[in-house]
Amino acid sequence: MNGKLKAPSTIEINVNETFATVGDALAAARGRLAAHSDTPAQDGQVLLAHLLEQPRSWVLAHPDATLSHAQQEALAAAMARLESGEPLPYVLGEWDFFGLRFLISPAALIPRPETELLLGTALDWLGAHPDQRRGLEVGTGSGCIAAALATHIPDLELVATDISPAALQVARENTERLGLAERVQLVKADLLAGLSGPYDLICANLPYIPSQRLRGLAVYSHEPTLALDGGPDGLDYIARLLEDAPSLLAPGGLVLLEIDAEQEESAQALARAAFPQAKIAIQHDLAGLPRLLVIESKE
Repeated sequence: MNGKLKAPSTIEINVNETFATVGDALAAARGRLAAHSDTPAQDGQVLLAHLLEQPRSWVLAHPDATLSHAQQEALAAAMARLESGEPLPYVLGEWDFFGLRFLISPAALIPRPETELLLGTALDWLGAHPDQRRGLEVGTGSGCIAAALATHIPDLELVATDISPAALQVARENTERLGLAERVQLVKADLLAGLSGPYDLICANLPYIPSQRLRGLAVYSHEPTLALDGGPDGLDYIARLLEDAPSLLAPGGLVLLEIDAEQEESAQALARAAFPQAKIAIQHDLAGLPRLLVIESKE
């Protein structure tokens, strides 16, 4: 996986369409993607900047710059993929998250801004607890959470797990690309099975969308169901992790779990059953929605 734009053989491409200049390309993208995106102009800018290996600011400042025939073909292929419903990050093959650039593929979820709440909370806690440096991320996917934690906390000892070999390969490419391969241990595991603690920090963005609702969402057709489907109430994986977490969490440790906005009460109930003596709270995201279950055990 190298982040280059490629055209799947199943996508029909209009090879006769031309985009002679950057301005032509931006106008075409804005028009063609309007029915498929809430931000067609921005998507076109990001796509063209990636293709030309230039910043978006350069793209906007050079509308008269000409495109080569190869660049026009690559742009036509990429726009065809977007019109088919494929998400922009998968078309690009990479995506920015928490100040880092990650390679991604359909084997792993696309990193989302709301997950930065989990990261920010973890980093604040680790900063306030300099002696607690053994961490575990469950369901790492592309490895973006583990890589961001390891980047910002250089002495953190981190294990990152996933049940999907394909997702772990993406995570491995990212940790190697970011120079973190020696500091992030990648392990194939079903949640906490086979792991030995204690861990000072356990964090996870597990599948939490209820099955029935997931089938009505656009992501169901394009992102891995294994990383999205949380069962009938969306809590299957969260409940399983919380059953085993007490035996792996160090005294005074922290558990951070991203949740669905409708799971505030039910997730807290599961946490109280697993950690009856712990401090349990819910943090809200920038949209004001319940997003993060926070469990801090007693010393």
